[in-house]
Amino acid sequence: MRYLLDTHVAIWTISDRTQIPRRILDLIADPDHDVFVSAASIWEIAIKHGLKRANAPPLNSEDSIKAFLYADFTLLDITTKHAAAVESISTPHADPFDRLLIAQAITEPLALITRDSKIATYSPTFITW
Repeated sequence: MRYLLDTHVAIWTISDRTQIPRRILDLIADPDHDVFVSAASIWEIAIKHGLKRANAPPLNSEDSIKAFLYADFTLLDITTKHAAAVESISTPHADPFDRLLIAQAITEPLALITRDSKIATYSPTFITW
């Protein structure tokens, strides 16, 4: 199986695994599965960490990249095909990062692992808890 982690799930896998149920962690850790983190997540981390808010990601974007690669995740670049696919995604909260992750997951295809139940409604292959 091929999975795309949404930004929160990607961050939690490297900083606070207690936020993720065991069944999801098992999917991510399975060596037969390919796990991806989007460049959109790196971009989101860079913006949110740079704002230095209390709820900012614990690692900056460069350290996150290193941690994701160390965890053996594949970094997924944003292509023009992904960008164009965003046009067909209508999401209730209109978060541009979420829209791009949904578009990437549908386009590739990848099963998106997310904590956001609204995002999970876009495809029966998306996984949430």
